[in-house]
Amino acid sequence: MPTCPDCARCPPAYRGVVAGCDYEAPADLLITRLKREKRFALAGPLAGLILDSLAQAGSRAASGCSSGTVTASVSPGGSSEPGVRPADAVLVPVPAARASLRRRGFNPAGEIARELARATGLPLRPAWLRRVAEGPRQASLDRAARLGGAASTYACPSRLPACPVLLVDDVMTTGATLNAAAAALLAAGASEVLCLVAMRAPVEDGGVLAQYRLP
Repeated sequence: MPTCPDCARCPPAYRGVVAGCDYEAPADLLITRLKREKRFALAGPLAGLILDSLAQAGSRAASGCSSGTVTASVSPGGSSEPGVRPADAVLVPVPAARASLRRRGFNPAGEIARELARATGLPLRPAWLRRVAEGPRQASLDRAARLGGAASTYACPSRLPACPVLLVDDVMTTGATLNAAAAALLAAGASEVLCLVAMRAPVEDGGVLAQYRLP
């Protein structure tokens, strides 16, 4: 399992991240068209990318394989295997900002999470996590601003059962959003958080997650 260089420097709250693929052409058009053109049917293929990576990670864990990589999967420390889906897990999408909801009329992470729930039979609990602070659009911020601006953005309205949470988002760039959301879920009682994202910004030569102008 490849180690994320950012996570190795500063271990996050979540146990790991499984991503469907890198946020690069031509796959990035799936995200763009879902967000900008409201092509809701694309949420299914995006969920399928995540499930494919989960299946690959699970196969590696079952076989005891210690070499090779699973496409676009990240582990904070490199020693755990985040691709194994807990049987009692609950799906929770990252809440969208109010401005994004007004602009788009929907939450892309919620659409992907709904398709994951349909495909897996796992419960979907969007009400477990709320966005309690607003700020500038993430796409308008540089790396440092993203990392510093996400803290205290999310909270859980009530105590959660001590179960694993599969936190769903469309794209991971720096991981700041996922980390803040995972911290809120753990503080409310979740036993662990594994992040599922359709795409992630690929690693640059310098070992830092690339900064993209996301849709």
